[in-house]
Amino acid sequence: MVLNWIWISFFLIAFVVAVIRLCMGDASVFQDIMDSTFSSAKTGFEISLGLTGVLSLWLGIMKIGEKGGLVNTFARRLTPIFSRLFPDLPKDDPAYGHIFMNFAANMLGLDNAATPMGLKAMERMQQLNEQKERASDPMIMFLVINTSGLTLIPVSILVYRAQLGAAQPADVFIPILLATFFSTMVGLLATCLVQRIRFDRVLVLFLGGLSAIVALIIWGFTRLPAVKIGPVSTSAANIILLLVIMGFIISGIRAKINVYEAFVEGAKDGFHTAVRIIPYLVAILVGIGVFRASGAMDSLVGGIGWLVEKCGLDNRFVGALPTALMKPLSGGGARGMMIDAMTTYGVDSFVGRLACLFQGSTDTTFYILAVYFGSVNIKNTRNAVSLGLLVDLAGILAAIFIGYLFFG
Repeated sequence: MVLNWIWISFFLIAFVVAVIRLCMGDASVFQDIMDSTFSSAKTGFEISLGLTGVLSLWLGIMKIGEKGGLVNTFARRLTPIFSRLFPDLPKDDPAYGHIFMNFAANMLGLDNAATPMGLKAMERMQQLNEQKERASDPMIMFLVINTSGLTLIPVSILVYRAQLGAAQPADVFIPILLATFFSTMVGLLATCLVQRIRFDRVLVLFLGGLSAIVALIIWGFTRLPAVKIGPVSTSAANIILLLVIMGFIISGIRAKINVYEAFVEGAKDGFHTAVRIIPYLVAILVGIGVFRASGAMDSLVGGIGWLVEKCGLDNRFVGALPTALMKPLSGGGARGMMIDAMTTYGVDSFVGRLACLFQGSTDTTFYILAVYFGSVNIKNTRNAVSLGLLVDLAGILAAIFIGYLFFG
């Protein structure tokens, strides 16, 4: 229901802003909006089509893991922790293995690998869901953690900074890690409170251990020369990804299954999944495109800047806000805003660096909701949208604070 009204609001606000611009003499605004609808619809289809190959690859690999028993092994090992975060899922359920693989891929910045694994987790949770059109508590917890975008190695951001000539491309690495960790913890704690999940010793130790891992990564990378952080991050992600693929294949060999046929069986699901998400993705991208093309996004940023200035606060962060406001709506759009901020203000400017922090602090909330819920035909998203937006707000505030702390 919330997503329904947000989608409607995109069009209503865009229309009002467009009428105002027309009255002010901008005769091309409605042409821009209509061009955006067609362009966004095409983009939604192309994204879905582009996912087909990746989905086929990773769903094929996951099928090998299922038949080889590796996914069940992950499920058993993670039961003590995940059974507390996802109390409605049965113990030792295969969904735990899919959830873990999705989280691990996200942490390594492997978006192409994370999405298929996440879709597989959603498919399993939907099988256990008694109300097929209504999001279950485990689905919402899973989506909120995904929207928080906990990424330990922000490879793509470091690459963009290097390409644009940053003096030290990796100087945003630790600030991004801190910002995304903060948004993840806020999302996790808020969802636990809403779902009345009890914090026992195991859960507290898990959260403490996760904090220790992040601290260890920060310590390790601070000891590397700045020029080596990007290459080391990229190499580590690629090595781990290949080890995952090899581990799944070896598990299939040990289980004496036909690995090739298992891969093909899983890969067939990739095409069907990609087709299922097309209407959901087109819907959300068209709404976002209309909102942007009308000038509503620029008006919102300008209004925030005016308000901050009237309050007598430092408004340097406003130049990076388009990236922050675009991130929940569109990953590609936010990436474009980040690059624009770095080229306009300077790659090593405060605004340029802060835009990178915004890009890395959270994930694309509405894209994730559209793809994951759309893949299993969930219509009632309950409080997933509001919790996801809370995570986005926490990530924005954390990025601003950390940005001033490190670069201000």
